[in-house]
Amino acid sequence: MSVTGVEGEDRSNFTAAESKQIRGRSLRLLGSLLRPVRWPVVAAMLIVVVSTAAQVAGPALIAYGIDQGLPALMEQDWVPLAATGVVYLATGVLGALLIAWYTIMSARISQAVLIDLRKRVFLHTQRLSLEFHESYTSGRIISRQTSDLDAIRELLDSGINQLVQGLLYMVFTAIALFLLDGTSGLVLLASIVPLALLTRWFQVRSQTLFRRSRTASASLIVQFVETMTGIRAVKAFRAEKRNEKVFGELVEDYRTVNGRVIQLFGIFDPGLVLIGNVAVAVVLLVGGFRVVDGQLAIGALLAALLYTRRFFDPMEEMAMFYNSYQSAAAALEKISGVLEELPGVPDPVAPVDLWAAKGAVSFESVQFEYQSDRVILPRFDLSIPAGQTIALVGSTGAGKSTLAKLMARFYDPSQGRVTLDGVDLRDLHPKDLRRAIVMVTQEAYLFSGSVADNISIGKPDATPAEIVAAAKAVGAHDFIAGLPNGYDTDVNKRGGRVSAGQRQLISFARAFLADPAVLILDEATSSLDIPSERLVQQALQTLLGGRTAVIIAHRLSTVAIADRVLVMEHGRIVEDGTPDQLIAGTGRFAQLHAAWRDSLV
Repeated sequence: MSVTGVEGEDRSNFTAAESKQIRGRSLRLLGSLLRPVRWPVVAAMLIVVVSTAAQVAGPALIAYGIDQGLPALMEQDWVPLAATGVVYLATGVLGALLIAWYTIMSARISQAVLIDLRKRVFLHTQRLSLEFHESYTSGRIISRQTSDLDAIRELLDSGINQLVQGLLYMVFTAIALFLLDGTSGLVLLASIVPLALLTRWFQVRSQTLFRRSRTASASLIVQFVETMTGIRAVKAFRAEKRNEKVFGELVEDYRTVNGRVIQLFGIFDPGLVLIGNVAVAVVLLVGGFRVVDGQLAIGALLAALLYTRRFFDPMEEMAMFYNSYQSAAAALEKISGVLEELPGVPDPVAPVDLWAAKGAVSFESVQFEYQSDRVILPRFDLSIPAGQTIALVGSTGAGKSTLAKLMARFYDPSQGRVTLDGVDLRDLHPKDLRRAIVMVTQEAYLFSGSVADNISIGKPDATPAEIVAAAKAVGAHDFIAGLPNGYDTDVNKRGGRVSAGQRQLISFARAFLADPAVLILDEATSSLDIPSERLVQQALQTLLGGRTAVIIAHRLSTVAIADRVLVMEHGRIVEDGTPDQLIAGTGRFAQLHAAWRDSLV
């Protein structure tokens, strides 16, 4: 897989060039997200600068009040001390109001960015081709929309605030201390050396641990989602114990790495406190001697001590920011990787409109292979006239479903072209393609909502009468009418209130309501019992009249309604004829039909 598709969870396996490319990709994404809100960001930065300056002014005002206001008050001049108190109160109120304003603005900016990013991820992953979704597990997709976006949200909601306010507070505090007393400023400057060494030590070790923690967390989410998604298989094969062991190992790994993170903070936090206390002690010792010598006022010493102490206050929060930053950076890498995935089936640059498709399908020198370079369909030619019903039969892996997916343009051929009424599917306007060709698969997925909602997916503006008519056409009306609320019954996730066969009938109704020119049924009757299948076959004979149809089925009873049967083996058509012609022969289909007939006996 190319670098644009990497997960971003373990960059230690990447070359320097790949890591640079990933960082550049993430920065481009971040820039595109911030560009629409750049002016609110500038305004927020100005607000936080002014608010931080107002907060830092406090100790200097205290020093002025002690050194100038108190002596004046002893001479019955209360103005300097009163003025200092008023200014101190005003700066406190101004700082609080501006911080509140900044917090609200930053929250709005972060929400705008998150909404934009969340929509991008959803719309882009929905637009990506079937090939991507067949290789990119559902657990990983869900992780992109949940834990990864949450990591970015945490950084935007609090981490950025901590960083910006913390850095500005430290810079302004150091400047104020140097302006107040240069000697105390030099003591603070000297303390930055061990502080920088401790921070670098923490950064190097935490980077690896934080990445391991996020990888372990993502593995937990993927394992949980895939277990719950495949719960039927879990129950069928009694895989609970096996899953318990796997999940337990993942939980233990997550616990271990988080324990090491806690140990890291157990060294870093006390180290910060120690450096800060030593710096305060040195400022007090040096300043005390200078006060005795008359070189420093007592108020200035107090302000220097306050500034020195406050300088170290944001450090722990900034260390937590680094954690948030690492999480968000890794999340942004993974999300940007998904967003830079290109659809394997791109929309045409100059789409051709086909308002009323007739349904003639043609495969012209088509060859298809997956990314593994495994050829599924070698050079392939096929012409299906409009209105003809084709049955595709053959052993598993013969290429039947691949042919159907090419016809529905879930994939594009590696060579050659597939046409509808003479128009290459790659040039056909997507809305015309989806209206003209509809595929019903074995899965028969139902979305949350009512039965009527699920049927109307085939035609969103359908009237209730049209929905009922479609259901009657495929023999689904009777069981729907018997549901608790009829067509308004909520099918729940994955159609929990209806059986597999009933779900298939609903999907048939959905497809027939769409009224396509070409209808593809990929093992679509496999979930139906014999009576239901007979009802559907009766409906198919009526509804397939006048439209092109391709039926893929192992049940040869379904093949009987076809005008033409194609027998496929190893991606090639080995027999082509009417059902009666092939049954009367001695080829592969005749053997399959004889074996099927014997199984009925």
